[in-house]
Amino acid sequence: MLVTGGSGFIGSHVVDKLRDRGHEPRILDMIESPHHAPGEIDTVIGDVSDPGALERAMEDCEAVMHLAAVADVSEVAVDPAYAQAINAGGTLNALDAARTAGVQRFVYASTIWVYDGRDGTVAEDDRLALPAHVYTATKLAGEMYCTSYAKLYGLDYTILRFGIPYGPRARPAAVVPSFVRKALDGEPLTVAGDGSQSRRFVYVEDLARGVVEALRPVAANKVYNLVTGESVTVLELASVIRDLVGDVDIQHLPARGADFAGAEVCGARAAEQLGWSATTPIVEGVRHYIDWLVSRLDPAGPPPEAVDSALG
Repeated sequence: MLVTGGSGFIGSHVVDKLRDRGHEPRILDMIESPHHAPGEIDTVIGDVSDPGALERAMEDCEAVMHLAAVADVSEVAVDPAYAQAINAGGTLNALDAARTAGVQRFVYASTIWVYDGRDGTVAEDDRLALPAHVYTATKLAGEMYCTSYAKLYGLDYTILRFGIPYGPRARPAAVVPSFVRKALDGEPLTVAGDGSQSRRFVYVEDLARGVVEALRPVAANKVYNLVTGESVTVLELASVIRDLVGDVDIQHLPARGADFAGAEVCGARAAEQLGWSATTPIVEGVRHYIDWLVSRLDPAGPPPEAVDSALG
């Protein structure tokens, strides 16, 4: 089972879940996984812009979990051409390599950002608006490539629209790590606009479990939302972190352009067909992340009472 981007945040957790299920994962990434011992996971060093690396990585693979992407929307806004080359172009490259290699299933990591601009509750078969952000456009392009390759070449796909992931191993620039680190340092938490933008945050281990469940036969050529049942606004998230870490200020900044306002995303199909649901409440998940981060900041580990005190 090939995991593109398997050295990264979500991908490394998917690798762990695959092994837990008795699968043999292989990573394609630009670096060795920092989350596994050297040589522990079969790894091909390369990226999705290199057809040769993709060809080597997919040799003898039954399925591909395609997670490699430029995931930071701020980075996408700064360099949209690079984001297009990796997110859309890289997906096309990976699909073509999978077709040539005879891969049986292509699992594609998309995003609930595709629902931006919709009001009310949204589900997988609802009509989508034209995207307001380049990031969303690149991910939708990948979805369309998946459906095209299924119709033209018979390559089965499963599209997974991820909620907003958080948890151990997350990149520091993401909203939960950024807020937690600021709170631990006693700095104010900055919220764009009034903070009413709603998010379906998903704890990363729940999300990784959903990716593996998408290998089920019933999931062939279908789309699933992997989301929690609770929406959390950015302001509510800041309040949760303030309550867990300590008393810090929350400050409001000007709203970001083309920010995802949020939508009520329905996850019923994943529950009914895959038996999957996100089971980690936001407070518990953030607490797990803080525990992990504190242990990383001090590898010797603070005494348990110190951590308990830091978490409130």
